[in-house]
Amino acid sequence: MSASPSYLELVCPAGTPTALRAAVDAGADTVYCGFRNETNARNYPGLNFDAGELEDGIAYAHERDCKVLVAINTFPRAGNLKLWHEAVDIAADLGADAGILADIGVLDYATRKHPGLRRHLSVQAAASNPASIAFYRDNFGIKRLVLPRILDVGEIAALIRQIGVEAEVFAFGNLGTMVEGRCYLSSYITGLSPSCDGTCAPASHVTYKEHGDQLVSCLGGMTINSFDKLESAAYPTPCKGRYVARGETSYLFEEPFGLNVMAILPQLKAAGVTALKIEGRQRSRAYVAEVVGKFRRALDALARGEQPAETESGLSAIMEGGRETFGAYKKGWR
Repeated sequence: MSASPSYLELVCPAGTPTALRAAVDAGADTVYCGFRNETNARNYPGLNFDAGELEDGIAYAHERDCKVLVAINTFPRAGNLKLWHEAVDIAADLGADAGILADIGVLDYATRKHPGLRRHLSVQAAASNPASIAFYRDNFGIKRLVLPRILDVGEIAALIRQIGVEAEVFAFGNLGTMVEGRCYLSSYITGLSPSCDGTCAPASHVTYKEHGDQLVSCLGGMTINSFDKLESAAYPTPCKGRYVARGETSYLFEEPFGLNVMAILPQLKAAGVTALKIEGRQRSRAYVAEVVGKFRRALDALARGEQPAETESGLSAIMEGGRETFGAYKKGWR
């Protein structure tokens, strides 16, 4: 699965079987998906795969030289390991190219029971320094880690020189609060855990109501935001909420921006990054096809030694909040 040093692998979301086919057809090198249960961190109605769908998806992808990764990246509660073990077994038995894993116990099980299944360390593990990465590498033989969205390009380059495994970084989509695997905000409001149940701000707990000329979004009965008629109403996740503190209304955690690294692809390549991850398993197949297609053209140009022509990607219209950011890759704080 190792990519050529001159080539950045394009890892794309597949929230449904139709999205998987759309990603493959649009030029994905790799797709990632999850089972239809709480073993993956995008456990929402209408998404994900059963075993039969995954088998068909793997066959479709492999026939077109595309790899399939299975996200088993939530944390089992005490005494409830069976579902996670079964997920690892099915992924291995069906010929998945790798499992994306986070929990130490699940990693141990996969290492012992399915040593031939390639293991990637999920961003949910929040490993971002050489010592923590070395622990997973030496004990569980991980071949790749997905880096948390907290490092700038220089820090990524310095880290890659030390770790001895492939590095995958987020390239497009939801930015989050950059504390993957450590966020509990939604749990307090809905009773469902992003880290254990795979559900952040579930739609079953989301409501919208009109208040005068404002549209008010709520999660579990808690007001998350209020918009006027000309504003884009972002999905009501707690970290993207607008709150009143000390008499001032503001985005206390993070504004609703979308991540897009199209303009800094050469820098990420020079840093030694192996793969770019497109976020969006909750998005439509049309979204997947458009984003994957544009990144495919840009990466092919880069592999030929050309400056990608699509540095102005034109993708801001489909981003959360309709605005783009480099996130921490060009952070200005210390």
